[in-house]
Parts: sequence; C-alpha cells; structure tokens
Amino acid sequence: MAYVCEISPGHQVYLDNQGNQTIVTTSMGQPGQQQQASNSMTTGPWTAPPAAYQSAGGAVFKLFTAQGDVCIYVQGNSVSMTGSVPSVAGAQQMSMQQTTAVPATPPMQPMQPMQPMQPMTMGNMSMTMEPMEMRMGNMELKMEAPTPQPTATRQFCSQCGTKVAPEDRFCSSCGHALS
Repeated sequence: MAYVCEISPGHQVYLDNQGNQTIVTTSMGQPGQQQQASNSMTTGPWTAPPAAYQSAGGAVFKLFTAQGDVCIYVQGNSVSMTGSVPSVAGAQQMSMQQTTAVPATPPMQPMQPMQPMQPMTMGNMSMTMEPMEMRMGNMELKMEAPTPQPTATRQFCSQCGTKVAPEDRFCSSCGHALS
C-alpha cells in the first residue's frame, strides 16, 4: 500500500513498499509548472505504516522494516537514506494518508521530424546549402563539387625508369609491381 504526505502546499511525498524495495516519489507543483522525481531503495518489507516528521530543511520519514528502522530524508526533490535513526523528540509529526496510486510520470510526447533548413538571409545577404552559394550585394561565392580529373597514364616504371605500357602490371625489365 502506498502512503502520501504533504510537506508543504504543492509538495507531496509518496512512499510505496514493493517487496524489498521502497519507492519514494516527490512531486512539487504550482500552476503551469510540475516537477517529479522517483528513487528506489532496498529497505526490506515494511512491518508498520511509515511515520513522517517535519525537519528544518524538509522532512524525515521513518520506516519500520523487518531489518530494523530506516530513515529517509527529503529536501525539495532530493532524497537520501540512512540506517541510523535520529531522535525525533520535539519534531512535529506530519499526517500520512494511505493512497491507492503513486502519480505516474506523464508519457513523453513523440518528437516531430525537423523541417529542412531554409535558405538563410540577413539583410541583402542570402545563403543556400546545395550547391553552397552565398550572395551579398553584388558579390557572389559559389562552391561546387570538384569535377573528377582523368587519371594520368603510367609511361615509365617508378623503380628502374624503363618504358612500360598502360596495361602492364609488372615491369618487364626489373619485375617491380606497377600500381
């Protein structure tokens, strides 16, 4: 069973024990803004409902487990656990209420694909990407893909200098492999 405690207006802490795991969910919200964080800790099964106490910086939750008492500290959305149980004498006890559900994290909305980049303009300057062109006033810069140059045909062996035919794979004079 899950429990909820309101630490301050708009700031709730949900505690839920699932087997050996204790799940702590903090939820802070105000109109137009919501923050939520969850932590899971190995505490063992609970033997009694948790107790909540107001502390100087937030809240202390005391869990009664089969392995002994455990304390969880909550400050804002920050959660930490300690095995040592501090004295809660003089601390103000807060109300814990049973709840049937811990708030679910809202599902992520699928992202829309990005639109292609539009030509950039700034004043009388414009720029496009394919082919890459830039114009500003009466100046123009254009970058095009390089035109492939024909490869030079081999006429001599690079090892011994003997004349070779373009289709030869080895030099007929020294036997050097022609690449």
